[in-house]
Amino acid sequence: MIDTEALAPVVSAIREANTVGVVGHVGPDGDALGSMVALALAATENGKTGIASFAEPFVVPAEMSYLETSVLVPPSEFPTDLDLAVAVDTSVRHRVGSLVGAMEKASRLAVIDHHLSAGDWGDVVAIDPQAAATTELIYRILRELDWTITKPVATALYTGLVTDTGRFQYSSTSPQTHEIAADLLACGVEPDVIGQKLFEEAPFGYYAVAGAVLARSVMDADHEFVWSILTMADLDEANVGYHEVDGLIDLVRLARGTQVACLLKESKPGVIKGSLRSRGLVDVSAIAGTFGGGGHHNASGFTSTDSPAEIIEQIVSQL
Repeated sequence: MIDTEALAPVVSAIREANTVGVVGHVGPDGDALGSMVALALAATENGKTGIASFAEPFVVPAEMSYLETSVLVPPSEFPTDLDLAVAVDTSVRHRVGSLVGAMEKASRLAVIDHHLSAGDWGDVVAIDPQAAATTELIYRILRELDWTITKPVATALYTGLVTDTGRFQYSSTSPQTHEIAADLLACGVEPDVIGQKLFEEAPFGYYAVAGAVLARSVMDADHEFVWSILTMADLDEANVGYHEVDGLIDLVRLARGTQVACLLKESKPGVIKGSLRSRGLVDVSAIAGTFGGGGHHNASGFTSTDSPAEIIEQIVSQL
């Protein structure tokens, strides 16, 4: 776990700034969205101007509609004269998409992340691969700043924890993770509300998409590998948005007797986004890295312009 001294440069940069703009990666998950909302809200509540955004498509997932998103603005409205721009849940420049230019016009640039991917920018950096979620680092930074954590901020932080730990079941979950969760609950977090929205609701069309993806699943017993494909046609026919099916990989990975699961998602013609999951024996971040992606030992992703057959062949060759 990164120590307090290593967090100090980022803490100082936030303390010294009057305007703070926070940006997560394209297509933010619970950790990215929770991190940007929590930090921007906390900054606003402590006398600064806090603002947050992420690049197109600028859509807050319905399952996270409970978050206080008053600090979120479309990418076209993100300021270019900030004292401090902060990238959260990514340390890789291109992952913030169209907001790169605006962020780099800020007086200073900070990066806060927990991924193994080697970062390529930032004046001050706090990266801790041992943290279960980026919101763990945001929480510690807020405590170092001695800022009060209100219920809306705590809710955003808890969202990052509960999603990136798979409801506290992934191996990255540490005693510190549970200690932070306990403190956030004491700040007013309602785990039942968050749990229902995140894990117990979906549009009806999700059923058809899930059925199609599961019906295409292929089990490679020799390599203890299961995989499937999600097409744009699946989404169109079910009238479901791309951002509403992020959890499908967790259905694909259920097959008993497998160590690795992969879901290939057609994001646009000729472009495939791959999600990889491991039960622990295989480091899927190493596999994702061969496609220019990255992530964690047990959960990683990548983007490729290869055909699905070529992608699967490359993964199998590594397994």
